[in-house]
Amino acid sequence: MAQLATSFQEYGAWRDSLAGAIGQLRRWLEQSQLLEADAARRLDVALDRLGEDKLVIAFVAEFSRGKSELINAIFFADYGRRILPSSAGRTTMCPTELMYDESLPPCIRALPIETRARLGTTTDFKKASAEWRVFPVNTSSPDGMLHAFRLVAETVRVSVDEARMYGLFDPDDPDQALAIDKHGMVEISRWRHAVINFPHPLLKQGLVILDTPGLNAIGTEPELTLSLVPSAHAVLFVLAADTGVTKSDLDVWRHIVGDSGNAHNHIAVLNKIDGLWDALKSEEEVDAEVQRQVASVSRTLDLAPERVFPVSAQKGLVAKVTDDTRLLQLSRLPALEGALVDLLVPAKQRIVRDQAIAVVERVNAEVRQALAARERNLIEQLYELRALQGKNQSSIERMLIRAQGEQREFEDNVRKIVAARVVLSKLSEQAYEPLRLESLRGRVLEARERMRRSRLTPQFLSAVKDYFAQLRELLRASSAKLLEIEQMVLGVQRRFAEDLGWSTPPPMPFSLDTYMAELERAEAAYRNHFGALAVLTRDKWSLIERFFDTVVSKSREVFAAAERDAEAWVRSLLPPLEVQVREQRAQLKKRAESVARIRDAQESLDERIGQLEEALEDVQSKLEELKQLGGRARQIADREPAPMPARAANDAETPAYLRVEI
Repeated sequence: MAQLATSFQEYGAWRDSLAGAIGQLRRWLEQSQLLEADAARRLDVALDRLGEDKLVIAFVAEFSRGKSELINAIFFADYGRRILPSSAGRTTMCPTELMYDESLPPCIRALPIETRARLGTTTDFKKASAEWRVFPVNTSSPDGMLHAFRLVAETVRVSVDEARMYGLFDPDDPDQALAIDKHGMVEISRWRHAVINFPHPLLKQGLVILDTPGLNAIGTEPELTLSLVPSAHAVLFVLAADTGVTKSDLDVWRHIVGDSGNAHNHIAVLNKIDGLWDALKSEEEVDAEVQRQVASVSRTLDLAPERVFPVSAQKGLVAKVTDDTRLLQLSRLPALEGALVDLLVPAKQRIVRDQAIAVVERVNAEVRQALAARERNLIEQLYELRALQGKNQSSIERMLIRAQGEQREFEDNVRKIVAARVVLSKLSEQAYEPLRLESLRGRVLEARERMRRSRLTPQFLSAVKDYFAQLRELLRASSAKLLEIEQMVLGVQRRFAEDLGWSTPPPMPFSLDTYMAELERAEAAYRNHFGALAVLTRDKWSLIERFFDTVVSKSREVFAAAERDAEAWVRSLLPPLEVQVREQRAQLKKRAESVARIRDAQESLDERIGQLEEALEDVQSKLEELKQLGGRARQIADREPAPMPARAANDAETPAYLRVEI
């Protein structure tokens, strides 16, 4: 775990430094009275994102592939024994998240399986703390932790009808039919979902480990497909070296992993290679057999061979606990850990950096423009007042008339902003309307009613197909209005550039394509889980209803996020112009008042010039400070993680499988 721990610590330190630089910039802007409300909101959002930043690794596999043992070997070997239960058969019966929340004590929060009989997704139930059972975890005792963590493997025996109601029994599956005992009972998980709050060093750095159960549980909990697995920054698909890719493995890959929409973060782990170690075979023969399995997995999953890692999690764990360097290299676990470092941290750092720096540079540009406008006005005033030195009263009077005339002309331009705000308000409401939950609710009710009335499979499937088509049409309608808004704002900027010579940055690019892709992924998941055969099976109806509720919940998330982000984008469009308007208006007013006072001999010309020179020096000083603060944030953001120590040759290359008795 040394590579991961070091990398995560460096990433955490980098993230904290970046947050500190952005916080310093925000405080300086506030103290300098340069912080507009919209800029403050954007900087606060960036700081919140940095504070809540997580790195999620999802472990996906059929049962008995050694997934829990792999988690033990990578993350928990420092405890000197297994922490997650790992034995023959099923050891993870429900989706389990391992994370750390400092506001909670070490504990396991478990959601009872009975909640599957009620409408609502796991995310919905996460908002209702009363629904969860809480079990304390004694972190000072490895035995106590192992005993507590066995909770995720607990099962109960229920009737076939009850299991079917929960969506955990399919009468058409011959394998499940064999599981019925003589009393007509079947074994199911006691829990629907578990969250383990555990103060592990990596979890404290923001790592979240998602441990998923086998195909049956994954297939009947669509939220894993729609949300949890696709949102992971790395997905480890665990296989067994002795079996290769089985039919059930392939089903999991196609329906869960391969369809998560983020294939660049997928890694296949060919576990249990120690089963191929054979004292009667040469090192070359054993290695060739491993490579054949790697090539086979690569072809079957359509995954690059360098994304397939043969390991022995069990031997890797034993090697770490017993400090056996040779056995650790034979397990090939360090190569996988190195790949996780290379995959997780740089990609995540790029995302966080781009998001944070985009906000910082946008706010910097807006403040710099306001300060530049102030500087320009001060320079013009100084030029005019210096030219008045030695002039008569009539010259000052002409200058006052000109300053007042410029004020009036500017107010005519200000009315363009007011008109643009009115038009923007109307267009934005038209853009938000298709994204409102009311619009979505109408389509949901219509689809549900059609599904209930449908008697034939094509009618049922058509209702679902039309539902997704209508949602896509809503997103397209909103996109059209957002494009119209962008063109309108660009037009206003062009007019101000022509009339006043202002230069303002174009609106930040924004698109609903991301939300369209999320919707298409949800539709693909629906098709994968419930085809025509599922609809034909009457016993599947409650499961289809529950899954449709999950899809609707995902649709709500997509539309709520699209509406929220669209509103934030629209709110950011006019403030840069409005800031310049306020700054220009204030400077023109000061300019006219200054000339009027000089005309009325209320203050000397030299004294006013001195004030303007001080104000100009202050503005130029602020511009330099702004440049330094923005540059510091950019410098920290662009800082690459410290290079990891060079790996040993037998870590980077394929290790030989020596003849050892294990």
